[in-house]
Amino acid sequence: MASNRNYIPLHDLDPTAGSNTDEPSHKDIQHDYPDAPPSYDDVLRQSFSLDNDDFNLRDDNSNSNTNNYHTDSSEPQSNLDVASFIATLAGKSGMKGAFFNMANSILGAGVIGQAYAIKNTGVATGLIVLVILTFLIDWTIRLIIINSKLAGVTSYQNTVSKCFGTKGKIFISLVQGLFAYGGSMAFCVIIGDTIPHVLRSLFKEQIKDNEFLSFLLGRNTLIVLLIMGISYPLSLHRDISKLSKASGLALIGMLVIVGIVLFRSPFVPSEYKGTIGASNWIISGGVFQGISVISFALVCHHNTSFIYNSMRDQSLDKFTKLTHIACAVSMIVCGIAGVSGYTYYGSKTKGNILNNFPSDDWVANIARFCFGLNMLTTFPLEIFVVREIIKDLILLYKANVDSTNNSDSSEELSPRYHFIITTVLCVSTMSVSLFTCNLGAILELVGATSACIMAYILPPLCFIKLTTERTKFEKYCAYGCAIFGATVMVISSSQTIYGMINGTSTDDHCVA
Repeated sequence: MASNRNYIPLHDLDPTAGSNTDEPSHKDIQHDYPDAPPSYDDVLRQSFSLDNDDFNLRDDNSNSNTNNYHTDSSEPQSNLDVASFIATLAGKSGMKGAFFNMANSILGAGVIGQAYAIKNTGVATGLIVLVILTFLIDWTIRLIIINSKLAGVTSYQNTVSKCFGTKGKIFISLVQGLFAYGGSMAFCVIIGDTIPHVLRSLFKEQIKDNEFLSFLLGRNTLIVLLIMGISYPLSLHRDISKLSKASGLALIGMLVIVGIVLFRSPFVPSEYKGTIGASNWIISGGVFQGISVISFALVCHHNTSFIYNSMRDQSLDKFTKLTHIACAVSMIVCGIAGVSGYTYYGSKTKGNILNNFPSDDWVANIARFCFGLNMLTTFPLEIFVVREIIKDLILLYKANVDSTNNSDSSEELSPRYHFIITTVLCVSTMSVSLFTCNLGAILELVGATSACIMAYILPPLCFIKLTTERTKFEKYCAYGCAIFGATVMVISSSQTIYGMINGTSTDDHCVA
């Protein structure tokens, strides 16, 4: 979807650019165009308490200090943000609305896997890891906006494109596509973990005497019926902004699940609970896998530019405050869900904490049903994202093959390709959930790959690419964050794949 909002290139806001002495000053332009991005000096003055000389744009082709990383008005703006479809909605959000958007984006479905993450890391280590990752996430979220200001663009994708060219744009597109595609698979698994429990509990007696009803209410049957009957038709819509729910209500739903885990778990029969070894209170053997699951929950970098652009007050001070609050609240919620869930269920903790409750627990079934319905309507949003990425890559390929092709991102797929791509995406993601119930492994793999790249690797590398004069501390932090992300990506994904191949990664909780 193309945005109708026109952004003024940053080089047009520099009063020293060019030889035309009659060029309007930045103050004049800001007066005439209130929505224009800030001048370079404004960016520096608001760069999160850093000195003005901490940010100097690199210009490899000129000795001029003029910012060459500007927005070319002829360049099509990418539409690969996971939540970009919401950008068409009218109005600007205040701090409260932006907080709900960011907190809901951070928490999302990942909150139900936090107990599993603590199981992998150990309690003490898990809490330390959660705090450290929250600080890293907080920093890189803000770094994305700083980088976009320095590059003179308005999205994460275009920042990477400015820094690393066409290959960078293709790479970030594939990474975001993998994140959305992996999220779609996780949603299908969650649907199979939730709604079948509820329906089989309601028809418990009838199932015993009716084989057809037992088949109809089976996990795989319901996944196919629900995805193809509800989510698939919704996914075929070209504009699904109408499906977006109030983030505040979705966030409340997550808090309800955390509350049920916290207050209902003590009443769960002991046979559903495991034990915790003495060493597991300190550290466990799956630290890197735990980091991946926590990262999957905390990452919202694909939505950062949208959230920032949706704010009524787009000062960096306001965005910094928003990020600090949202990350702190998310850390507390994840910590409570993780520690309480693992403390109650110990060695029997599952990838989806709701699966630790008995199938006939009516309180847990309320949470399961609501969560499952939420996944049914959230699934099309992720499919929309992957489809938009495929469309953008097709347009990029056509532009490279035919230099006279002026296709932009507002061009739509033909009805035939739209139908084929949507069908393939829905069926393929659904098929994965028919063969595995291991939500934990999916969270680990997606968290270890795309989440690590988006959150820990690309933001600091873009920062290094866009700046020249940095303190040693800033330089070490940037390189250290990128190295950390690469290390987690390699070790965690290797451990997860090895465990799946050798059968040591078990999370067998499928409903019949």
